[in-house]
Amino acid sequence: MEPTNQNFTFSTDQAIVATNSYLPKVYLWMAIGLVLTAFASFATLTVPAVQQLVFGSRMNFLILIIAEFGLVMALSAMINRISASAATAMFVIYALLNGITFAAIFAIYTSSSIVSTFVITAGTFGVMSLYGYATKRDLTGFGNFLMMGLFGIIIASVVNIFMHSPMITWIVTYLGVFIFVGLTAYDTQKLKRIGAMGFADSEHQKKATIMGALTLYLDFINLFLMLLRIFGNRR
Repeated sequence: MEPTNQNFTFSTDQAIVATNSYLPKVYLWMAIGLVLTAFASFATLTVPAVQQLVFGSRMNFLILIIAEFGLVMALSAMINRISASAATAMFVIYALLNGITFAAIFAIYTSSSIVSTFVITAGTFGVMSLYGYATKRDLTGFGNFLMMGLFGIIIASVVNIFMHSPMITWIVTYLGVFIFVGLTAYDTQKLKRIGAMGFADSEHQKKATIMGALTLYLDFINLFLMLLRIFGNRR
């Protein structure tokens, strides 16, 4: 969910100005989220006390996972009822929690393959986001199709927890790359339209900025994790 926009009648020039004042802030907060995630992962992997706290108990790790899902769901559901400051705090906490739990994944792969996969992800994300911003084609129908595919790979991933099928893992991985590459373009176009509509006030714009940053952050992170399965070298 995004904060409610007011339906203003903007001229083309006004829409461009509104979009150009909104999207840079979205990308800035997305970048902040990625930096916080990387910092939390590095701290978890290098500080023994943090490692013991996180990985010393399965229950502790499970609580962190549940807290992550709870935070992102609460932020999406409550965005119109909470303040921009609260939304920002929830986004920051979510990014940090992600970094802590991702440390378990990053411990499996070599540092060089993590860095190279990040570069590949950043390049792919940048190209598709630019396409979503520049294209005149309406990506709504394509986005709806991708969302159905996303639900499909989530269900397949849950089922595979019990089946342990390598084939399903790789099918989900390659489909996931396709889905999140497409969602990057679709979400960028959607955010461009949100920015062009304008906002009732600065509070609404700040909340829309955080929700936009969360959307692109999730696209980037999930694309990165899918590509890491493909290109990552295990220790």
